[in-house]
Amino acid sequence: MSIISRRIKYLGFNDILFGLSGVVILSLIIDYLFNNSFVRLPLSKAMVNWGVSLFFSFINWIILTEILIALRKRFPSIENTLKRILLLLVFIVLTIVVVDIIGGVLLNIAFGGHYNPIQRSKLLVPIILISVMTMAIYEAIYFLIKLKKSIREEEQAKQTIVQAQLDSLRNQAQPHFFFNSLNTLRDIIEENPKAEAIDFVNKLADIYRFTLESGNSNRVILEEEFTFCKSYIHIQKERFGDHLMVKWKTEEHYLLKKVAPMSIQMLLENAIKHNVISKSKPLTIEITINDDYVRVSNTIQKKTSQTPSTKIGLENIKKRYALLTDRPVNVHNDGLNFSVSLPLL
Repeated sequence: MSIISRRIKYLGFNDILFGLSGVVILSLIIDYLFNNSFVRLPLSKAMVNWGVSLFFSFINWIILTEILIALRKRFPSIENTLKRILLLLVFIVLTIVVVDIIGGVLLNIAFGGHYNPIQRSKLLVPIILISVMTMAIYEAIYFLIKLKKSIREEEQAKQTIVQAQLDSLRNQAQPHFFFNSLNTLRDIIEENPKAEAIDFVNKLADIYRFTLESGNSNRVILEEEFTFCKSYIHIQKERFGDHLMVKWKTEEHYLLKKVAPMSIQMLLENAIKHNVISKSKPLTIEITINDDYVRVSNTIQKKTSQTPSTKIGLENIKKRYALLTDRPVNVHNDGLNFSVSLPLL
């Protein structure tokens, strides 16, 4: 990562020009307020005095912005804002004092008795206050940028969730979905007891009920998502029979965690859609939970002719999770098995 991109990432903007111009202005102000070199002294000595102020201001700026970057890396969340600011205040005081002491020693070595020093001790409190105000400007700019980003991401989240809902409804409302479901229902009515037909219709209704009820939420309880998925698998097993096998390896204490609605069902749907399911090649899908991730994996047995994409899939899920958490969606493909791990929220 380049210096500029690093500063943009943690400070919120490219502060090089802002910082350098600010250092020059602040050094002139400090020299004018506390030494007034350009009025009291010859130009050569005034330039030396101003150069000293410029040197101290530049060193303080470099160190303090690096400390600010380090604190934002260590405490990035909004919840840690107060802790970060308090630590920054402590580091400002320490930095100003240490730079003043070390700089004073170096200046005495460099200039000896010929240098006309400013009485640095009386400047420490004003310099600390000026440094605090400067860092406050950085914080204000950072929060303004974060606020704009948050508003933008909230709008994107709404659009992405609405699009996912519409895509899911459109995918399941396609004629072939209803055609297959109705054919399956007809076969059940002809060959099996009425109870099984009623159960099939109930499962089909559960799918649409969940899709509609989760329309206003960007998180659902894992238990509810699993119930929805099992209704979906029930319908698919009526179509594929024992050639479709789903293994649930989950623990009860995880069920109150949350996931993005319809995310696990989409992974199941993609596995069924893109792989051969037959007597000679049964498809096994396994759902497990480990380290606060729910993992959906399946054996890879790709169809020779792929079904046209409906734009619901992995990229959609990744985008939705990117708006919900900093933890990534993990995808693994070793040629034999394909798995996607979703972070529990």
